[in-house]
Amino acid sequence: MNKVEAEERIKKLRELINDYRYHYHVLDESIMSEAAADSLKHELSELEAEYPELITPDSPTQRVAGKALDKFEKVTHEKRMISLADVFSTAEVLEWIHRNEKLIPGGKISEFFTDIKMDGLACSLKYKDGIFVQAVTRGDGLVGEDVTLNVKTIENIPLRLSVLERTPSSSDTLKAVRPSLWSSEEGVLSEVEVRGEIIIFKEDFERLKGEFKNPRNLAAGSIRQLDPKIAASRPLKFIAYDLVKPNLPTHKEAYEMLRKFGFQTSGEDKVWNGSDIEGMFEYIKKLDEYRKGLKFNTDGMVIKINDRKIYDDLGIVGKTPRGAVAFKFPAEEATTVIKDIVISIGRTGAATPVALFEPVSLAGTTVKHASLHNADEIARLDARIGDTVIIYKAGDIIPQVKEVLVSLRPEGTEAFDFQKALKKQYPELEFERPIGEAVYRVKGETSDFILKRAIEYYASKPALNIEGLGEKNVVALVDSGLVKSIADLYRLKITQVASLERFGELSAKNLITAIDGSRHPKLNKFITALGIRHVGAATAVSLARKFGSLDNLMNATEEDLLAIGDVGEVVAESILAWFADADNLKLLEDLKSQGVWPMDEETEELPLNNRSYVVTGTLSSMGREEAEDKLRELGAIVTSSVTKNTTALIVGEKPGKSKTDKADKLEIPRISEAEFLKLVGE
Repeated sequence: MNKVEAEERIKKLRELINDYRYHYHVLDESIMSEAAADSLKHELSELEAEYPELITPDSPTQRVAGKALDKFEKVTHEKRMISLADVFSTAEVLEWIHRNEKLIPGGKISEFFTDIKMDGLACSLKYKDGIFVQAVTRGDGLVGEDVTLNVKTIENIPLRLSVLERTPSSSDTLKAVRPSLWSSEEGVLSEVEVRGEIIIFKEDFERLKGEFKNPRNLAAGSIRQLDPKIAASRPLKFIAYDLVKPNLPTHKEAYEMLRKFGFQTSGEDKVWNGSDIEGMFEYIKKLDEYRKGLKFNTDGMVIKINDRKIYDDLGIVGKTPRGAVAFKFPAEEATTVIKDIVISIGRTGAATPVALFEPVSLAGTTVKHASLHNADEIARLDARIGDTVIIYKAGDIIPQVKEVLVSLRPEGTEAFDFQKALKKQYPELEFERPIGEAVYRVKGETSDFILKRAIEYYASKPALNIEGLGEKNVVALVDSGLVKSIADLYRLKITQVASLERFGELSAKNLITAIDGSRHPKLNKFITALGIRHVGAATAVSLARKFGSLDNLMNATEEDLLAIGDVGEVVAESILAWFADADNLKLLEDLKSQGVWPMDEETEELPLNNRSYVVTGTLSSMGREEAEDKLRELGAIVTSSVTKNTTALIVGEKPGKSKTDKADKLEIPRISEAEFLKLVGE
């Protein structure tokens, strides 16, 4: 994406995010899931990080969401109510730690403090001489709304603070510290400010939800009612997460004081030694597994530097503190962009469209593609190449497209023409759509015919070379009903095969022995046997050498595939489409259940493995394509654009300015032609 394209994308992202924020934080309405909105905001943050000159003061990344409503008195916060930067992986947390350790004395963070991230309405409570005096919503972070009368009705908020301590005589007895602790005359704790989330427990929401979409909306809607009786009638809870005044030395001590004051906390807060990062990550992972059983909704874990002096000294960047991040649990929904729509021909001859995405993390896995099912579904969604879509996992397993975000659609996109795409991708085949069906199928080819052809190829010499599975025997097995899929070959019994007209007991035994001997083939032979369109024996060898296992190949991205010398765009799309087809994935699972799986191979140890290069300008010693081929032969990944993952930019005469500028901005080293020739051994 060049700067002009990025600027247009940023503009549209801001408009959509601002629209979402207005509905969600001002009107208490949801126009999309929070997970989808988080995904959009993360994309905007990354684009602005790549093009900082495009950041404007009104960008959603530069302010806390929401603004005060006119129906309540506006109140300026003495200390800004900030929001936290989101991170989505342990790698991003480690990057955050590394950045901060460069800025602190000693260069080492001794302790971290974590707590569950609540999904409610943020609010600040103020106490004067121990008496509750005011409640103010977050608003835009600088100015909030005075909602004191409504908040005062929440039962678990103390109207008078009392510091509770255990008496020496009994560990089970609590007593209140003397009232003079709150005397302004003594100047001791005359002011206290507590911040937290106003929420509704999930079970209470189920009884009251009515027209509200989620507990957060119901809690916010209750607090923003003019009549306090409405708030009083609803089971609202205040869960404290910060003590602004007094400012105690650590977040741990602040939480302990909050509980002594009589506030309810999440009960999930913990302190971690700076040397036990792995333990903290393991705890976050476990919490993600059991969070559905918690009383309240949560979408992540807050991680802070426990030492509040260090935390405060690190300061704020934009709208977020350096000393804390919000680790978001794997999203149940996310947004991504459709890079292409390819059509896969399954074993029944059905033509299934598959959307290829910009890779995105969803529910703990990286999603790169999803089935669009048929032409009618594409028309219903109006899905187009270049569209931004919301995706989700049906049953937490299969990625599905939920919605197209039309407002982010690039100009000049055309509606997807299914028939035109069929002719372009399969010029030698004819397709028909039977009356009453939604699926296009290969014309003139029955399911049995396609199955017979697939088995013959699977057993052929270039593939698994299964002796005895020639054309006539395959026909006999399929026509008898014994074999309805390739995996059924491995379920055959000698007695079943021997009962067929073409077989005797010896030939049946020989066939079963040959089939059993093919359960653990070489990887390249198995790839060939799958019959992936455009993937012959030579390409299969390259794929096996590059990826080493079938699992790695199944998880390959388009960029990974294009890094192989004899894999072009058409072949890459064909491979991606094959592994995105539900029928094909079902076949692989069925084969695995029968103990059929290829042996892993050692990937070739080449000198430029895992390195990425971009070539720009004219080389005097060879053409650009030849230069790129030499890099690939040595194991390198060659791409057309510079990214943060680029190892080096190879610069010839009259290089492209956009590539050199991008490399300089990202501090990517340049390599001259002479250095390139030395690199490839010329």
